[in-house]
Amino acid sequence: MAYKDIYEAWKSDPEKFWMEAAEEVHWYKKPSKALFDDNAPIYEWFSDGLTNTCYNAVDRHVEAGRGDELAIMHESPITHSTKGITYKDLQTRVATLAGALQMRGVGKGDRVIIYMPMIPEALEAMLACARIGAVHSVVFGGFAAHELAVRIDDCTPKAIIAASCGLEPNRVVHYKPLLDEAIEEAEHKPDFCVIFQREQEVAKLKEGRDFNWHGFQYGVKPVDCLPVEGNHPAYILYTSGTTGAPKGVVRSTGGHLVALNWTMKNIYNIEAGDTFWAASDVGWVVGHSYICYAPLIKGAQTIVFEGKPIGTPHPGVFWRIIQNHRVKSFFTAPTALRAIKREDPNGDWIKRYKLHELQAIFLAGERADPDTIKWTQEKFGVPVIDHWWQTETGWAIAANPLGIEELPVKIGSPSVAMPGYDIDILDEAGHPVEPGELGSIAIKLPLPPGTLQTLWKAEDRYKKSYLTTFPGYYETGDAGIKDEDGYLYIMARTDDVINVAGHRLSTGAMEEVLSNHPDVAECAVIGVSDELKGQMPLGFLCLNAGCSKDPATIVKEVVRDVRNEIGPVAAFKLACVVDRLPKTRSGKVLRGTMVKIADGQPFKMPATIDDPAILDEIRTALQELGYAKE
Repeated sequence: MAYKDIYEAWKSDPEKFWMEAAEEVHWYKKPSKALFDDNAPIYEWFSDGLTNTCYNAVDRHVEAGRGDELAIMHESPITHSTKGITYKDLQTRVATLAGALQMRGVGKGDRVIIYMPMIPEALEAMLACARIGAVHSVVFGGFAAHELAVRIDDCTPKAIIAASCGLEPNRVVHYKPLLDEAIEEAEHKPDFCVIFQREQEVAKLKEGRDFNWHGFQYGVKPVDCLPVEGNHPAYILYTSGTTGAPKGVVRSTGGHLVALNWTMKNIYNIEAGDTFWAASDVGWVVGHSYICYAPLIKGAQTIVFEGKPIGTPHPGVFWRIIQNHRVKSFFTAPTALRAIKREDPNGDWIKRYKLHELQAIFLAGERADPDTIKWTQEKFGVPVIDHWWQTETGWAIAANPLGIEELPVKIGSPSVAMPGYDIDILDEAGHPVEPGELGSIAIKLPLPPGTLQTLWKAEDRYKKSYLTTFPGYYETGDAGIKDEDGYLYIMARTDDVINVAGHRLSTGAMEEVLSNHPDVAECAVIGVSDELKGQMPLGFLCLNAGCSKDPATIVKEVVRDVRNEIGPVAAFKLACVVDRLPKTRSGKVLRGTMVKIADGQPFKMPATIDDPAILDEIRTALQELGYAKE
């Protein structure tokens, strides 16, 4: 069946579509129906079924005789180690850890915070929670103590599972002091902590509260999976809220299983036994969905990579891993490819490896600029698929469904809506706009299985944040257009649409023009306050390694390019060259913080910032242009 037929089949009978998809996973008791809408606009899926995520991700593959196949491959170029774990090993490890947690009083519905780096034990901790019906909340390892404390107080965990440290290319990140400080600051105190001691740093344990990972499990009997209801929370994942307090996205078990299982074959074209690699972190949504859960639910091999796209030790590390582990589908963020392209513009490192198993490269996490997509297509000769989703949705809203059919690629578009998502582009009054017109991207309710059910202990905030602007719709917070073929173009966060003398303009469209300049490796455009026009666009440019052209000339050229491509209406006259852009650890550019610095407004240091020193560099560059006045 073609994509159009499948999308139409979903649209004409969503109930039948999702009940059929639910047949692909294991249920102890099958659900009586797919959608439960008694509490609309809070919708639930498969609520009265009984299932278990860990059984679906681990035990069923062992029972099917596939226990000796690899489930997890850990690659840590920083410690020079590579380690594979079979499904059978994984089952024993997870069942033992689950048994130890249960012995200490962790049960169904109890929360457990996981604060770990990219090591297999992080996935084992997630699966152990799922095995006994505990609700995990993974917090990115090395996250600031205050932010961890806020999350401890919000989800009140019975236990915290952490590692002694994380490893960056040139430093050890001390997790345990951060954890101790967070517990000290939080009002809620966990009953106990389990610490995985890494040889790079052995942490000091607090008597009576902290247990060593191995000692904690010593002599414990492995436990079986506990059947839980379809609407039982699988996990809480915090996403940064615009108001400062983090929002705890709640994913429920049944819908999560069904949706992720559906995506593996239909979007990524992955079957049991294939190798899938999402180069992300377990602390982010991509790590939850596509490092831990989806590949294992499908029975594929997943890769846990502790390293960086460049510098661990070279810009060919991704390609070495893809070659050595015969990766079939690879998923990364455009920012990683831009970093590699900047270091290795001719792709010399790519030529060193045999990548014939690789069938597709998927991009998500931010807008993929056309230049990066074209470079990747040219160097690899495989489909380069941009797709679009959010922490809240947990899986792709729009994609090119390779497992169904490869649709024509339109560069700059993540392609088309996936089954489950009925997308409209709305004007400020909530009316659909014409094809090609910019508006707010909204999804008709109900959202499909696998998306957020609500926010943890904050149903009113959930409704206010997502459901009130456009009644009957989920508001994505992104602005974009839909063309006459139904292809979506995500132009910017609604906050990144700037108003220049009454014209609504997308900073994303300007960034696209800047990134097409041959000397520009990476860029960002923000809107700065202007007395005359309300806002003015201002560009930041990072240049390719080895570029010898005068920065002032490049600035003149990009100003000319924007004028030619977008028109004088953009009023794009200001740009500066900087060494690097301030980003979150997951690679998102901190545009909002840059705007505040430019406008001389007070700002809160973003908790997820990769390197706070970059903000001083940005301030200096802005001051040279007459902005960022103290």
